[in-house]
Amino acid sequence: MSAPDTGRSILAGLIGHGVGPSLTPPMHELEGSRHGMRYIYRSIEFAGGDDSEAELGQLLQMTQRLGFNGLNITFPAKQTVLPLLDDLGPSATMIGAVNTVVFTEDGAMVGHNTDVTGFKASIDDALGESACGHVVLVGAGGAGSAVAHALVMRGVESLSVVDVDAEKTASLAASLQRTHGFTPATATPAQLPELLAAADGVVNATPFGMAHHPGTPFDTDLLEKRHWVADVVYRPVDTALLQAAQDRGCLTVSGLGMAMHQAADAFEIFTGEAADRTAMLHDLNALIESESLHPRAALHR
Repeated sequence: MSAPDTGRSILAGLIGHGVGPSLTPPMHELEGSRHGMRYIYRSIEFAGGDDSEAELGQLLQMTQRLGFNGLNITFPAKQTVLPLLDDLGPSATMIGAVNTVVFTEDGAMVGHNTDVTGFKASIDDALGESACGHVVLVGAGGAGSAVAHALVMRGVESLSVVDVDAEKTASLAASLQRTHGFTPATATPAQLPELLAAADGVVNATPFGMAHHPGTPFDTDLLEKRHWVADVVYRPVDTALLQAAQDRGCLTVSGLGMAMHQAADAFEIFTGEAADRTAMLHDLNALIESESLHPRAALHR
């Protein structure tokens, strides 16, 4: 039986490059319908470029004037949007990136980051009361930053950040020190054998595993049964990394949990109502199953 019509309307959108086939719009609309809302969510293409900040600013002003309640922001605008906002929530301040913007009743634009809260919630679901232990994080970009902050918030014992770009690892290390007083180790991919030999868990925050970036971020022969293995990629759900980890008997954490929780957090920011996360995860699984029967190309949330 459908939820009663509350008479409430919500208009939201997703700004980013290649967002047409994103699963975020149907996730939000399905959750809205469960709350009896008239929930409309639209994708807005934004490729970036030489005048990306000016173009993005125009999109923000236009959507605000059109009565949008809020926006999700994805590649390549998560950092470009920062100077265009009136205020930042704690999560966005911590990460230095925004993936959710809410338009307040007094006309302000406030940025949040639900990637960090989404990943933390997914790890909480997977590990329960168990500690993270010693963790290796592969990838120090935007997703890696959210993962790193989430792990520190969860009380990781030690963290090694691995990336081919030394500037990225240094920047992320500085951010963790500045925000949490936590100093991670920084390393290159060549150091992964020794790092994984001493680790309890490993997280992939690189594009490896996506349809257009096939493969794994490191040699999966380095995995042992005692490792827990997480991947931020969720399309496909069973990435090559997770398949290899499962073959070795590892506890695995797919990107589905992070994708669902970050969407649920954004829904709650937009509406002020609690999301049904169990139902949203069911929706996401159903959408991905349907997608496998009718393949689409994009991978943005």
